[in-house]
Amino acid sequence: MDFSKAMRVSSSGLTAQRMRMNTISSNIANINTTRTPEGGPYRRKDVIFESMPEQRSFGEVLSTTPQTEVQRVQVTDVHVDRKAPILKYEPNHPDADPNGYVAYPNINLMEEMTNMIQATRAYEANVSAMQATKDMAMSALNIGR
Repeated sequence: MDFSKAMRVSSSGLTAQRMRMNTISSNIANINTTRTPEGGPYRRKDVIFESMPEQRSFGEVLSTTPQTEVQRVQVTDVHVDRKAPILKYEPNHPDADPNGYVAYPNINLMEEMTNMIQATRAYEANVSAMQATKDMAMSALNIGR
């Protein structure tokens, strides 16, 4: 694998983890949202990753020999959780139903924070892989001096 392919694979991981962190941030920010434009409480979202063949330009396809495809990661979907909301008795709340219950999103803050830590660590690992690739490319250039 050449340096540019390694950089593209790592950058796909960075993009996917950034999307995951944005989705988790949205979940945390809306943990108490009881009214959305769609109606009802906010629904937790989660990204779906999929392994995809590494994209190559047409020139690369023509100039290289067939080989085992390098895989990259891509966000293919954002899943909306359909778990039942958490009902809390708050008869004075403006979004309370006739029985006095308010529907809150079924979001566990500890689970979201754990997911955020995982996404941050995966992002950092991809940054480290890109830096190592860059360092190897620079060392290869220095050898040729």
